[in-house]
Amino acid sequence: MMRLIAASMADLMPRGADLPGCDDCNPRAFLLRLRRESDPLFFAGLVLGTLFYQLAPLLTLWIPLPAVLLPRELRERHAQRLAAHPSYLVRQAVTLVRLSAGLCWGMDPAVRARFGLAAYGPDPGTFRTS
Repeated sequence: MMRLIAASMADLMPRGADLPGCDDCNPRAFLLRLRRESDPLFFAGLVLGTLFYQLAPLLTLWIPLPAVLLPRELRERHAQRLAAHPSYLVRQAVTLVRLSAGLCWGMDPAVRARFGLAAYGPDPGTFRTS
């Protein structure tokens, strides 16, 4: 499941001309940490959002294949159409996947360096709710 989530995150936050994509930011390590530290309900929403994203090419492209089996160009079109879909519920279905991709991408030291920001230090572990 982690590979499927990472693939979906990479589709929603692809590599740019001079910026790395989510796929370049060690999504597996991020997802393992996220599963360990997040609320189980959040992670369940991430799994459900990923499953929706993978099955939604039928809705956006009229192709009955999971997104992971599509060529790159069609995955890009699928991600764009989901983000701009007229239905709020469809757009919201992948919000946790997009949010997680943004968190993974934004905390990567190489991405932060591109924006002139210092890398995050180690987690002090001082604020925990449980």
